[in-house]
Amino acid sequence: MATGHQVDLLVIGCGPAGASAARTAAEAGLSVLLIDRRSKIGDPVQCAEFVPLPMARHVKRTGTLVQTIATMTSFLPSGAQDISDFPGLIIDRGAFDRALAAEAGAAGATIWTDCRFLGWNGEVATLQQGERTVPVSARCLIGADGPHSSVAAALGLKPQPIVQTRQYTVPLRRPHTATDIYLSDRFPGGYGWLFPKATVANLGVGADRGLGPDLKTPLEQLHRDLAASGLVGTDILHRTGGAIPVGGARTMVHGNTVLVGDAAGLTHPITGAGISAAVISGEAAGHAAARWCAGEPGAFVEMEDDMRELFGPTLQRGVQCRSRFQPLWHSTATQDDTVMRHGWIAFEQYFARAA
Repeated sequence: MATGHQVDLLVIGCGPAGASAARTAAEAGLSVLLIDRRSKIGDPVQCAEFVPLPMARHVKRTGTLVQTIATMTSFLPSGAQDISDFPGLIIDRGAFDRALAAEAGAAGATIWTDCRFLGWNGEVATLQQGERTVPVSARCLIGADGPHSSVAAALGLKPQPIVQTRQYTVPLRRPHTATDIYLSDRFPGGYGWLFPKATVANLGVGADRGLGPDLKTPLEQLHRDLAASGLVGTDILHRTGGAIPVGGARTMVHGNTVLVGDAAGLTHPITGAGISAAVISGEAAGHAAARWCAGEPGAFVEMEDDMRELFGPTLQRGVQCRSRFQPLWHSTATQDDTVMRHGWIAFEQYFARAA
C-alpha cells in the first residue's frame, strides 16, 4: 500500500532512545522519519537528570553537563546515613534530548513535532498533525514512546507496571556533590531523592500508587525537612512528574516493529534509571534497522538477544526485589534498616539476596 510519505524507518518518540535510533539508522543510509507528540523536544523534563559515568561521551558531545556527582548518601528509616562511591553526571536533560534530536537531523532524519501516532498495520502508520491525518508507509518501525507506549498498545501488549513520580526543582543553599536517597515507608514501592544541579536541586518522590496514592504530601514534608536543615530553599521553581516502568524487559521485537528504552521496559525497576539503556537500545535498534532493510531478516532478533544479555540480569534482580518487598510495605518490616538494605542498590545485601 503506497502513500504520499514513504520511508525506510519510522521512529515514534524523540527522547534519547528514539533520537539515537534515528541518528544511527540515518547514518547508515536509511530514510528516516522521527516524530514526537510534543511541540518542543525535551519539554517538559520528567527526570532527575542523573546519568552514570559511561554516558560521559554522550554528555560531552552534546555539551549538556551541569555538574559532577561523587557519592550517594542513602538515608535509612532510623535516620542512619550510608555514604557510598557513586560517581556520575547531572545533565540538562531538556538540552540533552534536543542535542540528540539535532544530531539525528544532521544525519539526515526528518523530524516532525506536534505529531501523534494513531496506529500501525505493519506497513502503514497513521499519524496526526493538528487536524490532519497523515498516512506514512515504512519498511520498519521503532517505538521509543515511553512507559505508556502507543506503539506497544497498537501491538496488543498489556500496560507495564509503573511507579508514579512527583518532583520539585528548588534552590540549593550550598554546594552538594552527592545524590541523596531517602528510604522510607512514606514512599512505598519507591524512594525519595535530592539530586543537586549546581544552584538548584531536583527533589522528588516515587511510589506505587496502589500502595501510596498521595505523592504530594510526602514530597512537601521532605521539602519542609530539607528546607529546615538549610540545604534547600522554600521556593518551588518548577514542578513535574511522570511514570516509570518497573516490570522489567518486555518482548522488544514484533516482526518489523521494535520497542526500545522505556517502551521496552529497560528502565531499572528499583532506581528508575533509564537514560543509559534508552541510548544504548536506541543505537542498537537503529543499526539493526539498517541491517534488516539491507536484507538480514535476523537483525532485530539478534539485537534483542544482545539487549537481554546486557540488561537482563540487572532487570530481573530488580523485578525480584520489588516482588519480595510488595507485601512488606506499610508493615513494621519497612521500619527496619536491615530490611531496607536488602531493597536498595547501594547495599551489598541487595546483591547478596538476589544471588
